[in-house]
Amino acid sequence: MSRDHSWISRFAEAQLAELGAAENTRESYGRDLLGFSDWLAQRGLDFTTASRADIEDYLVACEAEGLAQSTRARRLSSIKQLYRFAFEEDWRTDNPAIQIKGPGRTKRLPKTLTEDEVSRLLDAVKEVGRTQADRTRNICLMELLYATGMRVSELVSLPVSATRGDPRMLLIRGKGGKERMVPLSDPARAALREWLEMRDEVEDLAKQEKGTKPSAFLFPSRGKAGHFTRIRFYQLIKDIAVKAGVSPSKVTPHTLRHAFATHLLAHGADLRAIQTLLGHADLSTTEIYTHVLDERLKELVLTHHPLAGD
Repeated sequence: MSRDHSWISRFAEAQLAELGAAENTRESYGRDLLGFSDWLAQRGLDFTTASRADIEDYLVACEAEGLAQSTRARRLSSIKQLYRFAFEEDWRTDNPAIQIKGPGRTKRLPKTLTEDEVSRLLDAVKEVGRTQADRTRNICLMELLYATGMRVSELVSLPVSATRGDPRMLLIRGKGGKERMVPLSDPARAALREWLEMRDEVEDLAKQEKGTKPSAFLFPSRGKAGHFTRIRFYQLIKDIAVKAGVSPSKVTPHTLRHAFATHLLAHGADLRAIQTLLGHADLSTTEIYTHVLDERLKELVLTHHPLAGD
């Protein structure tokens, strides 16, 4: 293993042990740092010899390559975190990335859905699925997502133990292993009860006929992950959008999370309560939804006010 690869490996281990970083986050850092390492190697350099000027040249090369501003900002963030860790571990006596300012990130308002569009999606899902079990599972997935604003990774990996006993609240394990409680709406509880009954029948039958060990997940799958995957749910939600007559380009698991927050805010929910429900560490992340609401209200006035044409 090269020195650079050793640095990346030990940095990733520290991210997991000290910060509880999610697998996706650590993989993203790894890809960014491997790309930077390859770029340095082509110039006879490595992490131990790279200077501030080398890092800045790399960022210029990324821009010349046509990489998006957000991608370049993420790559610099990965490099900065690696060198901060290296400095703390005494692998280097300096931090060449500490004073480099990145391209920043363009703040775009998150795409969301109207309440009518969400209602159409929840109606359409009842007809999407090859079997009754598939349709019941799909209804449960959609109802839970809109009722709680969960991240799709949190939803598909929900442990079945958290949903037993007709709960009025769900305990969700989010980013960095942080836990939060979210309430369930009556439609979501009803969908959950129906799916649990059908799921358990299928699981019991598999155990009797094949000796299969019961799944620990609410939405089990025979795949490697053991549960319904994010990619499969992304594909599913596009099919539901087509059935509902809603543009598939507008509908993703994350736009439903945005819709959950925006609709709560529109109906008078407190911003800090929404922060807690979404699992945001910083209130500033949640505040973006106030801007979404402002834009929606402005669009409403410009579209429907009798003097808007003037």
